[in-house]
This record gives sequence, C-alpha cells and structure tokens, in this order.
Amino acid sequence: MRNKWMVWACAAWLSCAGLTAQNLQKGDYGYLYCHMSGRGEWTAYALSRDGLHYEDLLGGAPVYDVEKHAPIEGGARDAFICRTHDGKGYLMVTTDMSNRKSRSWFNHGIDLLRSDDLIHWESVAFDFRQGPSVFSDPESPDVYRNYAGIKRVWAPQIFWDGAYEWPDGTKGGYMIYYSLWNPAEEKYDRMYYSYADRSFTTLTKPRLMFDWGYATIDADINYVPADGKYHMLIKKEGGTPGIFAAVADKLTGPYKIKSETDYVRFEGNHKCEGCSAFQLVGDSTWRVAYIQYSTNPRQYRICQADEKLQNFHSPVTIEGVESPQHGSFMRLTKKEYKRLKKWSDKEMKRRAAESD
Repeated sequence: MRNKWMVWACAAWLSCAGLTAQNLQKGDYGYLYCHMSGRGEWTAYALSRDGLHYEDLLGGAPVYDVEKHAPIEGGARDAFICRTHDGKGYLMVTTDMSNRKSRSWFNHGIDLLRSDDLIHWESVAFDFRQGPSVFSDPESPDVYRNYAGIKRVWAPQIFWDGAYEWPDGTKGGYMIYYSLWNPAEEKYDRMYYSYADRSFTTLTKPRLMFDWGYATIDADINYVPADGKYHMLIKKEGGTPGIFAAVADKLTGPYKIKSETDYVRFEGNHKCEGCSAFQLVGDSTWRVAYIQYSTNPRQYRICQADEKLQNFHSPVTIEGVESPQHGSFMRLTKKEYKRLKKWSDKEMKRRAAESD
C-alpha cells in the first residue's frame, strides 16, 4: 500500500512540476461522476463514497444553465471534468450539441468551462465553423481548406501538459482532444487535438492526432504509472464492436492499438461507447466505465482492468444513478464532497418549497 501511495504522490508532484503530462489527482473521501443525463442534453452530478454506488445530486437535474453555457446549440453532452493543474480550481469540457433540437447527429463546436467550487461555472464556446478567427494561432497551418463544412466536434477531453511550449516561451497548457469530421475534406471522424492556455479561455487550431483508416470517436487518455506510457481507450466506429486500447510514449502520439483480442467486449454485439477510466483510492488497478446504448434500457457499466490498463474483466452495472450516460469521474476531498451534498440538499428543498 505504501508503494502505491508513493507512485500517486510522485505522479502528482511531476504534474505540478511540469515534468510530465498528467491530470492532477487529489482527494481520498469520495468520487464525483459528472455526466450527460440520459434524460436530456445537460450535465448532471452523482456522488459516491466507493466509486461504484452513487447518489444523484439535484435529482439528476442540470447542475448549470445549459442555454447559457452551451450557446451554439443549447445542449451539453459528454461532460469531462478534472482539476486545474495547480489544484486551485476545476475544468470541464462538453460537446455543444442538441440532437433533440436539430434532429441530426451533427454539431459544430465545444464548450470550455471553469469553476472555483464545482457549483458556479464560467464558460467560452468555440464554433469550429468560424475557422481561424476563433483560434489563438490564426497564423498557424490549417488542417482544412474550409472549416465551414464541419459536421461533428465530439466528446472533447482535457489533459494537462506541463511541457507544452507556447510561442512566447511560456510552458504548460491543457491539451483538448476530440473527434472531428469535415465530410467535404475527409471520409470519416478522426482524432484531433488543440491546446488551451492556463486561463482555459483560448484554443489553438486543430491538429491531427492519428488516422487509422476508419472512424474513431470517444477517446479517453490516461497516464499509466505502471509502465510510464499514455494509454488511450477509444471506440472504433467500424469493424468489431467494443472499446479498444492504444498506447503511446508521448501524449500526442503516435498511438498504436495494443491488442485486437484484449478489449472491452462484454456486451457481445451490443454497441458501447463513452469510455472513462479511473482508479479507486488505494488501488493501482483501473476501472473503466462506458455506456452500452443499443438496447432498451441502456446499461451503464463499470469493468476492471489491471495496473497497466489491460486485461479487462468483471463488468457490473453502475448503481444509484437514474439516467447515466457519457461522462467522467473525479476523486473528491471530504470538504468537496460535503459542499456538493449540502448544495444539492439545499437546492432540492428550495425547489420543493417553490412547487408547493
């Protein structure tokens, strides 16, 4: 146990020191599941003490004003949450999309959000159709001749990269990675990345992360201390159903599929996506959550993997969340856990009083 804690402490120190790319892990009291609601296109919270059994906050209702913080289409999907690199705040990124309104599986941008308390959020939206004008490096090369044809910007996630160097020599930025599709210029969804500065209000132009020759979406990257490599879980849109694992020596790749036989395949021919890997406190192995969405009702599952994020096994269904969907997990301190619980209880009482 002591050795495991030393590994985590070392990883946290390396992140803060900017010596490796790694999201800061902090807290040993509980877990926050931050997710898109299966009831609608908004962001919801659930709390857990053990990482497997959860309790909805606000009854699963939105935790912020979706129309305000998803101004492109008025819908927020695929919420990913993490801490700022210095541990003083929180970051979230979502797919700005409303399939309910547009009646299509198309969208055009993402939303970057920042908070000091997990309750009050500020945000900025990036509509990729506007092209170079919305990015912080308009003079950089473009991956597209015309950005206006972009039809999908899906499932963004965040990874702190202390080694990233800006043009002025400043180091440190948040890599935002996502799948992108511009049908006029590419055949299928591919993985791209941009960088946001420390203020989390700017974004560089897209850069292609990889092209494996078929559509890929819903990437989830984690630094794995057991082998010192970056592991990506990702959904192949074509071919064998399931969530596959890829590995790279550097955060930005190149990523290569580790195995065509060791992957999340417990759901048979049913389709699954929206993967999110996390570690329980005191455990060097991994949990991998995902949505199995091709049946009714859908099933949100959490399976296990070893310390190298491989050998997937033992899937169970998440408990206590009424409408789980694509989301992410973050460890919490006791103070954070109690603050969120108190906020939810107070807000639920206020709403009940107003409805009487």
